[in-house]
Amino acid sequence: MRSSIVTSAVVAALVGFGGTLALIVAASQAVGATPAQTSSAVIGLCLSMAATSAFLGWRHRMPIITAWSTPGAALIAGSHGLVIETAVGAFLLAGVLILITAAVKPLGALVQRLPVAIAAAMLAGVLFRFCTSVFTAGEADPLLVLPLVLVFLVARRISPFGAVLAVLIIGIALAFFLGHVGPLPAGLPLPAVELVLPRFELQALIGIGLPLYVVTMASQNLPGLAVLQAAGYKPPTPSILAVTAISSLITAPIGSLTSNLAAITASICTGPDTHPDPNKRWMATSFYALSYVVLAAGGASVVALIAALPAGLVATFAGLALLGPLVNALGTAMGDAERRFPAVLTLAVTASGVSLLGIGSAFWGLIAGLVALGIDHAGRR
Repeated sequence: MRSSIVTSAVVAALVGFGGTLALIVAASQAVGATPAQTSSAVIGLCLSMAATSAFLGWRHRMPIITAWSTPGAALIAGSHGLVIETAVGAFLLAGVLILITAAVKPLGALVQRLPVAIAAAMLAGVLFRFCTSVFTAGEADPLLVLPLVLVFLVARRISPFGAVLAVLIIGIALAFFLGHVGPLPAGLPLPAVELVLPRFELQALIGIGLPLYVVTMASQNLPGLAVLQAAGYKPPTPSILAVTAISSLITAPIGSLTSNLAAITASICTGPDTHPDPNKRWMATSFYALSYVVLAAGGASVVALIAALPAGLVATFAGLALLGPLVNALGTAMGDAERRFPAVLTLAVTASGVSLLGIGSAFWGLIAGLVALGIDHAGRR
């Protein structure tokens, strides 16, 4: 047992929670969730991270840590015409599809055959609007936003993981200094969960549920498995998918987004900095889980604080946090020269925000890219 096990786990939890919590709040606000429902969703996510990480780490003796779907949150936050009930229906569909993927090997193989460039381009299109919103917010409130962009650029040279946390802390302090913070609750909100009855609408299931499944698998679960493999582990894929899917189905009715394998923050707990012995790194999952239990207890207060912050600041947090995933997605989408045109078409359609037949742009971007790719392949024959 080493102190590095504890510190790695706590840092991974803080980076995962603090770095993208503003995006979860934005996603909840986009579907019309009340502050109580938003708090419920965050508590559910924290408890899901705690339960799934602790169980998977103990069961398989590997540093398997889980997270919420950051690209999925961006997808929800950028949606239009959703309400919390239909969003929960989409969450349930994504959870069911992940569970089926764990149980049916041919489906898992089919998902892995989805052109990576097209999936990455769809993700880039979803993230693009959030990253550009940083500069829209900077135009509206330059004294608040532009210093934070500078802080981010400097801090990421020191620690890419800590840069967003630095922006979060300094941004909140700067917002208070400038007097841009709205009224805060009189007392500390108590943690509580609120049940949301799902509503299954075809447009939301196709336009949100299906893309949520695709981005969760392509940008979270598959890269997360690759991180474990790169660290020398043989990840139990069906078990990981089944456990996170079941947890997603349990927490969806309280408004929580899909749970999945961590990708970016996973590297904090899988390397030799956590423990020189790979067989002992799994112990970090227990402290990671404990950290999320603590965060769940204070989640309602943090949500209340973020809700009181100016909208431009929240947009800055979310946009800067997603710059790294956007860079990775663009690199993957443009890396294959033969598929570059279909990938750019996918990105353009997705980023446009177009909605046809009540179905969002992420679905149509995916369809456009696959059709273009199919025509290109047919023309080469």
